[in-house]
Amino acid sequence: MHFDTNTLPGQAHIFMPKHLLALMDKAQVATNSGVTAAVGGLDGLARRTFLKVSAASGFALGAFPLVAGAQATGAAAAPAGLKPFEQPSAFVRIDADGTVTVTINRLDFGQGVQTGLPMILAEELDADWSKVRSVHGDANQAYADPTMGMHLTGGSNSIKNSYTQYRELGARTRAMLVSAAAAQWGVDASALRTSNGFVVGPGGKKLGYGALAEAAMKQPVPEKVTLKDPKQFRLIGKPTGRLDAKAKSSGQQDYGIDVRLPGMLTAVVARPPVFGAKLKSLDDSAAKAIKGVKAVLRVPTDRGGEGVAIVADGYWPAKQGRDALKVEWDTSAVGKPDTTALLAQYRELATKPGNVAMQADMAPLAGAPQKISAEFVFPYLAHAPMEPLNCTVKLDGDKAELWMGTQMPGLDAMAAAKTLGLQPQNIKVHTQMAGGGFGRRAIPTSDYVVEACGVAKAARTAGITAPVRTLWSREDDVKGGYYRPMHVHRAEIGFDAKGKILAWDHTIVGQSILKGSPFEAFMVKNGIDATAVEGMREPYDVPMKLSVHHPDVNVPVLWWRSVGSTHTAYAMETLIDEVARATQQDPVAYRMALMGDKHPRHKAALQLAVAQSGYGKKKLAAGRAWGVAVHESFESVVAYVVEASVKDGTPRLHSITAGVHCNLVVNPKSVEAQVQGAALMGLSMCLPGGAITLKDGVVEQSNFGDFAVPRITDMPQVTVHIVPSADPPKGMGEPGLPPLAPAFANAIAQITGKTPRELPFKLA
Repeated sequence: MHFDTNTLPGQAHIFMPKHLLALMDKAQVATNSGVTAAVGGLDGLARRTFLKVSAASGFALGAFPLVAGAQATGAAAAPAGLKPFEQPSAFVRIDADGTVTVTINRLDFGQGVQTGLPMILAEELDADWSKVRSVHGDANQAYADPTMGMHLTGGSNSIKNSYTQYRELGARTRAMLVSAAAAQWGVDASALRTSNGFVVGPGGKKLGYGALAEAAMKQPVPEKVTLKDPKQFRLIGKPTGRLDAKAKSSGQQDYGIDVRLPGMLTAVVARPPVFGAKLKSLDDSAAKAIKGVKAVLRVPTDRGGEGVAIVADGYWPAKQGRDALKVEWDTSAVGKPDTTALLAQYRELATKPGNVAMQADMAPLAGAPQKISAEFVFPYLAHAPMEPLNCTVKLDGDKAELWMGTQMPGLDAMAAAKTLGLQPQNIKVHTQMAGGGFGRRAIPTSDYVVEACGVAKAARTAGITAPVRTLWSREDDVKGGYYRPMHVHRAEIGFDAKGKILAWDHTIVGQSILKGSPFEAFMVKNGIDATAVEGMREPYDVPMKLSVHHPDVNVPVLWWRSVGSTHTAYAMETLIDEVARATQQDPVAYRMALMGDKHPRHKAALQLAVAQSGYGKKKLAAGRAWGVAVHESFESVVAYVVEASVKDGTPRLHSITAGVHCNLVVNPKSVEAQVQGAALMGLSMCLPGGAITLKDGVVEQSNFGDFAVPRITDMPQVTVHIVPSADPPKGMGEPGLPPLAPAFANAIAQITGKTPRELPFKLA
């Protein structure tokens, strides 16, 4: 398979669903290269000048004072001039040797934005790519998403929302360098050009960006800039190796888990086995006797629970101390869900009318010539990133510093301030590279950050002044909550002999991931969580009645890579395939006809995957079958054509051919890596052991031994093909996941005559 060795497959960002993207897009101005554009459609204001950072190390576009929260309280008012996220001073540093350091306004936890965003800026800057570096931003106002106005890595928005922003940042910086050179040479700026890190003047004379940096920072920042014509691109669109490739492939990359501060202690927490439970009794004498243990502290845990933190010299003595605790838990006041009982409850709910999300006439269903009745079961899923959760907290009087890989540094900084009783402006967040997340590091409750701050606060009260790193084990992570919700779908479809769908009655049962979050107010309407229904019906114009039930269950749930599309795509694409088979139609031709002329991007992606796979032309090996699926999520479309087989009741995926339509591609290697990783994660939904179950309120899985992930022997060959486009780019962190499982299932159905209705697959 074509593995990009610069990327760990499967490590992508997650989060904002399509319905919210549509709301946010109203504020975004589509960018066309070669025209003047304003970032996010915001007003252009007075000019700003560069701020000197250090004469010795180079000149940055400035050192904004720490502001702990772009979204509101405690944040300083934006200065007169361009908005903070429009000002090069926060994003570009040019050293005397010409090295250009670009600050990214997102968390990089595998998706490649630490390369993609600098590519965009360097393109307009005409920088020497060999001298470009990148670093993470923090909770500064400047690093808020320019479209959403808050700090967020998620929803496959990084490139999409910051494409124009970073182009303009590069263009503004370039204009200032040109102005500085023009002043030095005494010529008009229009007579100058830039090339590969130099300003070039009359007669071919040159000045390097490093030599011009100090003078450039004294130039006014242009409010408006003209961007390059795409024909001039030399970086954007070119396959480019990751800036962090060497560090990651050599084991030198540091993550949040690797933070080491002078005198730092490590804490692990004994959390209640049932979410929200309290301490009943505690005997910590054996724990305190462990060498290296400094303190045993009662601390609050998520959802109103209580836990015990063991603070020690390192992880091992802290873990030994936790193992030595004798704890009794009080679970009397909290629900103790059992997935077997929940499934029965969900199945019953699915037969009853729920809150209506889509309405259509269901009268033709009764008399339809052909019918399909289907029930789908989707389990709870853990995020299980390779790097478990961690957060290091250093308290210093009325100030605090935090180190962690966070998708929402502004929100987490505000939560930390509240927990520690400090002013938001006194919280400094050091965003670290993270080893995956899939949504788990973007928590509206900031659970692991709040917990770590609670531990640090309790340690300070106990007389400990050292920084404290709260570290989760793999078992803590798998059992720690915030899962993809369990869902049951029930569908009744009526259609005729030609495959015309006459009526489609569909019900979804599952917890709301937005209830109680800041997004509930505008994304839960008429009792329906918008994320639960995204992807339903699309791209097929069929008469559908869709109703939803959101039961309350004592299991913390959250977005999981590709959010609602993890289950809606499966239901839609397997049912569409089933109608095609029932009416003896080719599943590709049937989809194309059903889409009509309304979805050219879907059709282009599907046609590309079909053409490149050899579907319908290549003779498959004995026992193999084709499977097809196409789905749009987060405004990008991915189609898969797969080859699969079933041997002795065990399904096996042999090859995946992807057709991708994500508009303009900044870095094809990143798109390839994200599709490969997403396909692998989609495969994890299908294989045995890929489910979280509960009994008496306790999660039964604890590590990769019983929450299985695909091994290298499970990984098929993956080839990725991209539909050419010059339209503004969309995201690719999540869209590769949803169509994998249904494509695999459709291949199985071609072999066995039966579509798997439950994930992970159960063919017996």
